[in-house]
Formats: sequence, C-alpha cells, structure tokens
Amino acid sequence: MADYNEIEFEREICEYMAAGGWLYSENDSGYDRERALFPEDLFLWLAETQPEELAKVVDPDGPRTDQQKDQLLDRLVKALDNPLESGGGTLSILRNGFSHLAAKFDMCEFKPETDWNETTLGNYKANRVRIMRQVHFSTQDQRSIDLVAFVNGLPVLTIELKTDFTQTVHDAMRQYRKDRQPRGTDGHVEPLLSFGHRALVHFAVSNDEVHMATRLAGEKTRFLPFNKGRDQGAGNPVNPDGSATSYLWEEVLTRDSLLDILHRFLHLETSTSRDAITGQVKKSTVLLFPR
Repeated sequence: MADYNEIEFEREICEYMAAGGWLYSENDSGYDRERALFPEDLFLWLAETQPEELAKVVDPDGPRTDQQKDQLLDRLVKALDNPLESGGGTLSILRNGFSHLAAKFDMCEFKPETDWNETTLGNYKANRVRIMRQVHFSTQDQRSIDLVAFVNGLPVLTIELKTDFTQTVHDAMRQYRKDRQPRGTDGHVEPLLSFGHRALVHFAVSNDEVHMATRLAGEKTRFLPFNKGRDQGAGNPVNPDGSATSYLWEEVLTRDSLLDILHRFLHLETSTSRDAITGQVKKSTVLLFPR
C-alpha cells in the first residue's frame, strides 16, 4: 500500500506540472546515466534555438552524425565537470553556455525584461523544462530517484517522495543520506549527485513537509526546512484541497518560477581560510538556494 500511495503521489505532482507547461517523462527512457544528461532535449533545444551553431559541429545528414553528437556531449560533460570556481557546474553552464570546436552554445534563455525582442522571447518559450519519474541515477546498480527535473537536458533538481500514510519526510532525508551518496566508499562517483556539477538541489518531500539540501555528503548531509510555517511554528498550513506541501510544485516549481530562480536567486559562494598553524589555505564552496 505504501508503494502504491507513493506512486500516486508521484503521478499527482507530475500531472499537475505537465498541465502547467512541463514536459513529462513517466520513466527515464533516453536518460544517459553515465553523463547524467537527457540528450534528446539538449539537441532539440540547440536545433530550435541555435541551428547555425549546431550545424558547425553536427552534420545531421552525414555519416558521422552520432559520433559528432557524442563528441559534443563529451565536451559539455567536461565543461560541467570543471571546478565550480572556474566556471564549471550546471548553474554556470545554464547562465553562460559552453564552446565546442568552432561553435558557442547558449544552454538556456531566461525571461527577458520586455517582449520587444521576438527572438529572445521565442527562445525563452523554447526552453525544454522536463520532469522525469524513477530516474536510475547509479552507474553501478539499479537504484533510482523518484523525480528529477531537467532544463534543456541538464538536471537541476531531484526529489524523493514519501507519503504520510506510513512514512515521513525524515525517511526521505534518511534515504538521501544512506543511499544517495555522490561518492561511494570505493571512490566511485555518481554524476547526477555530484555537488553543483549536475543536480543543484535535492528535495525530501512528504504530504506535510519539505526539506532541502544542496550538497549530499552521506550522514553529514545537512537538510534545511523548506516549509511555510504554521501558527508561527514549524511545518505547513493545512491544505483542505490536498497535500500541505503542494506549494512546492504549484508555486516554487512552476516553469517560470524555476527558470527565474536559476537566473537570479541561486548563488555559488567560494571562500578561503588559512590555518594559523600550518599556513595551509582551504577553499570551500557553498550553493545558496532561496528559501
């Protein structure tokens, strides 16, 4: 019964988002778990918004089309995997794009201030924002995450869902800490979960509460409440029409809202500190998601 309730919860959220303009994948067919990308959306975005640039590096009618596409994807992965403080990571690539051979690609068009530029407005409308269910994230086994959101083929967030019939949001947080680690004890990296380089934020969600983390680090993962508050306390107000957490997909994760967050409100901050005894300089980076 618990699994059934969770499946229905997934479906309810995704169908609501699809009605609001999201593309909806009921499974992860076409997801490239090794690169942690959804190539179909990436190439459709480039073909619609930057066909001349794409033609510089991919000949759609040539004998090497698939090879050329793989080379472009590998170049994108390299750009994503660069150090965050050096312009790597999903946020930087969405905002600044990347280059491959003679081509320069924009990976997102954010909402223009006015409607005067028809090309910019058209590109904004062309953004491919997708919600995908049961994404097999691991390159070593068949573990999957309930929901992953993509922008033009790049993953931006993950969600683990628990229904309050038998579990709570704490079970979702526990699942992230125990089974959703970006690096295994053997050093193996799970690309989707690498801090800042693919998914930018991870939501633990139940019918009653939402918590979020921007960096997964096993038992050290720090989740912060992402709730509205209730009677000047923790939690969320009762929703007579459904889950108390419906604001997450009805307000925060609307198409326009998510793109605006990625554009203006999500920030990377890098700081350095020096050990007074050893003189060793330590650099740390945090990702700030608005709450």
